[in-house]
Amino acid sequence: MKKQQEIPRWLQEARNKWTYTGKVRPPFAETPKKGQRSVWDFPRPPALEREPREILVKHNNIPLASTRNALAILETASPPTFYIPPTDIQMDQLQAVSKRSSFCEWKGKAVYWALRSSPDQIVGWSYPNPLESYTLLTNHIAFYPQRLECFIDNELVRPQPGAFYAGWITSDLSGPFKGEPGTGHW
Repeated sequence: MKKQQEIPRWLQEARNKWTYTGKVRPPFAETPKKGQRSVWDFPRPPALEREPREILVKHNNIPLASTRNALAILETASPPTFYIPPTDIQMDQLQAVSKRSSFCEWKGKAVYWALRSSPDQIVGWSYPNPLESYTLLTNHIAFYPQRLECFIDNELVRPQPGAFYAGWITSDLSGPFKGEPGTGHW
């Protein structure tokens, strides 16, 4: 069993500076319509939930992943990001990208994935050794809806704005969403 990464002091101090934490919806947040959830009600630190709806990811209309066992990350101001277990992914269509990584203040060090057919195009990421509260994400892969066709219960998702983000926007969400113009200070 891998030892879990400890949270360094500098990281805890950075986390403590967040203004929006899902406890109070800011005045600029849209009012959710019936059947919608506001991304401003999602907590920070992010919540991790099991997702029972069907998640489908395709590339050029060819299935890459299909599951009803995804995990969803719900974080203030962002649409959910879905993590799919490797057993529900066509792993033979992916390859790890060894020259790129990043660090999430909540989940830890990420590694990236590309399609074998397009090794220069990153399509997803995973956390081989996530920080303490997110161990369920270990080796699950999240996909960029900007680069693939992503569906939730047959609804084609819209990608979260901004090149950095990878939330999945569906009709049951209200925003505004982080990544839209003028949201850099959130």
